[in-house]
Amino acid sequence: MSVNSHNGWDRLKEIVVGTAERSAAVLSWEQQEPPKSDVINKAREVSSGAFPGWFLDEIGEDLEALCGVIREYGAVVHRPKVHDLAEVYSSPFWSSTSNNIYNVRDLHLVVGNTVIETPSQHISRYYEASALYHVWYKYFDEGFKWISAPKPLHAEPPILPYFRDDEERVLTNEDIRHRELTSGRIEKLHKLSEKEVLFEAANTLRMGKDLLYLMSSSGNHKGAKWLQSVLGDEYRVHVTSDIYRSSHIDSTVLALRPGLVLLNSARVSDKNCPPILESWDKIWFEDVAATTESELKFQKEVREPIALQLEELGFSTTLRDMASPWVGMNFLSLDPETVIVDERQENLIKVLEKRKFTVIPVRMRHIYTQGGGIHCATLDTIRESKLEDYFS
Repeated sequence: MSVNSHNGWDRLKEIVVGTAERSAAVLSWEQQEPPKSDVINKAREVSSGAFPGWFLDEIGEDLEALCGVIREYGAVVHRPKVHDLAEVYSSPFWSSTSNNIYNVRDLHLVVGNTVIETPSQHISRYYEASALYHVWYKYFDEGFKWISAPKPLHAEPPILPYFRDDEERVLTNEDIRHRELTSGRIEKLHKLSEKEVLFEAANTLRMGKDLLYLMSSSGNHKGAKWLQSVLGDEYRVHVTSDIYRSSHIDSTVLALRPGLVLLNSARVSDKNCPPILESWDKIWFEDVAATTESELKFQKEVREPIALQLEELGFSTTLRDMASPWVGMNFLSLDPETVIVDERQENLIKVLEKRKFTVIPVRMRHIYTQGGGIHCATLDTIRESKLEDYFS
């Protein structure tokens, strides 16, 4: 069968599920002042503590259980082929290692029978998409469009601060609620330069002929313009920038079927709801479970001290990053009536069941340190769908 997925709700036939295999800490630096080999070796030794065996085993167990649910449903599951993520690669401007191949949706946008590799703002994701090449070659003989956005040079920092320092930031209601759900953590915000095309696939919500594109820390205006240019007149790319400043759209807006959308009410209201969704029935929800104490403890006692050591050695890393608590409302639709949801999200399960969805709960113990939930860690390649116009 060939690649075919026009939305996120039609009956699932084939999918890619991410992996924790060979996960590694990101080590990045500007090429102008490369560290000595002994310093790199020291950084590798220090960073290995951020990925203990029990941690990777638990992620692997949870992902394999997710694969089992999908296979039992009757869909085919593909897995990434992982290269050495700790290997250093370079450009004339920077050097870096990779992180993981967990969030497979982030860099791959499937629009009908087209697969688009998207240009991340993170140099640590430069070769991440190659872990799925063997999957695309399986589909190649059946015929599909496989393209890549322009690779950014990253000759200048693409990530810009919203605030010069923390004193200038006035906390919003969302910030306050975020702090309550994470034992005091504040989500760091930034924006993107407009000098190059930059966006990650998870910034888009697919609804047939219409795609909702989120302007955020992982998608700029040039990215939306490029996407519209390659999709052509058959599709409409709608840009929104008012609902969420931080990253991907799938912890904020999820289309469940034609005419029904789930909205994160900590971020979206009637005042800033994207106009394209005005006529759709809305499920307003924000009451996610708090970030687990075990994840917060691991982050505070293990990862952040390691991040500090790496920074003192002169490296940039992503070990300080955690997903927001609302990644808990990030789930996968198997069809218009069946969804897979994190078992901790009891309030969300109740809301969906009240709407007559069949909910399949699964265990996902490390979504916050992995930076993505069930939807992030999966990429539907084939659904029983056709291109439709849901808004005209």
